[in-house]
Amino acid sequence: MAQVHWPEKYQRANTKVFVSNQLVIPADPKVIWAWLVRAARWPEWYPNSSDVRLPSGLDLAPGMQFQWTTFGVSLISTIREFEPYSRIAWDGHATGIDVYHAWVLEKTGPGKTLVLTEESQNGWLARLSNFVMPNRMSRYHQLWLERLSERAQSGLP
Repeated sequence: MAQVHWPEKYQRANTKVFVSNQLVIPADPKVIWAWLVRAARWPEWYPNSSDVRLPSGLDLAPGMQFQWTTFGVSLISTIREFEPYSRIAWDGHATGIDVYHAWVLEKTGPGKTLVLTEESQNGWLARLSNFVMPNRMSRYHQLWLERLSERAQSGLP
């Protein structure tokens, strides 16, 4: 499995909070990618996202800055890595939180794709949230993968 390309400050050894989830999705990477970059529609199928605001269009793009709310926190995120059908990553910033969220897609066979999503977080709010609700991020990221799988199996957005 391909690995996440972590910037130095977000590498696992340098962060206080880290989560990793993966799922084999019975769909082609192109279909999964189409749903993943269609951020404007995340709130329709991923209940932990809301108020997604892109500067233009419906899809994420290289270097794009966007705003959204997740885990009750309004973040400003910037796309830091963008390799169509393979990998995407963004950072996110708000008071007390500094995150890096990455996705890696790897075709494993006809109509099957292994999807890895990992996130690292720094900041007092990240540490507090992890202390109070230690498995919440992992549970929601697994839900994100499961809902992504459902959407991808239904075809293109």
